Amino acid sequence: MVARQNSGYLSPEKYLQLEETNSVKHEYRQGDVYAMAGASNTHVLIAVNLGTLLRNRLRGSGCLPYLSDTKVRIETINTYYYPDIAVTCDRRDREFSNFLRYPCLIVEVLSETTEAFDRGDKFADYRNLETLQEYVLISQTRIQVDVFRRNEFGQWILYPHIAGDTIHLASIDFSCAIEDLYEDVEFSPVS
Repeated sequence: MVARQNSGYLSPEKYLQLEETNSVKHEYRQGDVYAMAGASNTHVLIAVNLGTLLRNRLRGSGCLPYLSDTKVRIETINTYYYPDIAVTCDRRDREFSNFLRYPCLIVEVLSETTEAFDRGDKFADYRNLETLQEYVLISQTRIQVDVFRRNEFGQWILYPHIAGDTIHLASIDFSCAIEDLYEDVEFSPVS
């Protein structure tokens, strides 16, 4: 989650060096550094629910899910983000110790402060990843999941899901009931 921008250009090499020792995570976008805000308990619970399901499904497949402490590098636009979940099935990613370059699936759990950015500029940036096949946005205020899938023509198609639906992630051949993502989540009553 982008919280604030620090002033001054920072090289990618210096960013990676500082990120190794910094207690606060930062995203990096073309020389600008943004501190990450903390996540709500609901946000964390949704990410853990999906991460657990993915790890159990992908075990032994060669595909690996990574949670929010792993950066994704978008080399073509000099950017590093910390998605809530990233999945890679590309063995080249095992060469890197602190980021991924070839994810096939990226998941963001939305918050009020990041939703516009996650749906807009961040999604536009992620589309520069040639290996990315699906981008998933999960609401933490209601049961709603938007799956964006790249088709054979390179176009991104939206597959929206609501309560009662089964979510299918074609990039890793994974399916689950949407309610599984929201297990133990309690929504505030609508006033």
